[in-house]
Amino acid sequence: MIEKGNKIDTNITLSVVEDGDEKEIAFSNLLDRPAIVSVYMRNNTSGCDRQNKSLAEHASWFDGKGYNLIALSKDTCGSHKNYAEKLNINYTLASDPDFKFAKATDSIVEKKMYGKTFDAPSRSAFVIDTDGTVLGVIQKIDTKAHAEELKELVEGLD
Repeated sequence: MIEKGNKIDTNITLSVVEDGDEKEIAFSNLLDRPAIVSVYMRNNTSGCDRQNKSLAEHASWFDGKGYNLIALSKDTCGSHKNYAEKLNINYTLASDPDFKFAKATDSIVEKKMYGKTFDAPSRSAFVIDTDGTVLGVIQKIDTKAHAEELKELVEGLD
């Protein structure tokens, strides 16, 4: 996994939902100010719902601190639109079915489900500066207290 102080490739493209609109953009366009990228597995699953509800409840705090908040999964933007409405999400949801962000952050891990082994992005979070420098990493997210752990990380950066 990428470490604090290293830079990621910000030229990767992602599909995003912002304010209900879907668009394809370079990741660098999301870095008009420092960003927090929270990686989750899939919309409408219990752990991911807890993770995103926590972020949605505290999104204004991160905005007030000067951070863009981005949640990223392999789900389509169509699924993200419905998910945003369901959970009252007012931050950016990004679709990354090809794991471009996970490859850029070296955060693809081996997982097991129903007896099958596969590679997928880790459930992690990254604080990234406008030039792509990683300011902080949470390697294993606590889904119930995700916003709180991110707040602690951000406060430690000031």
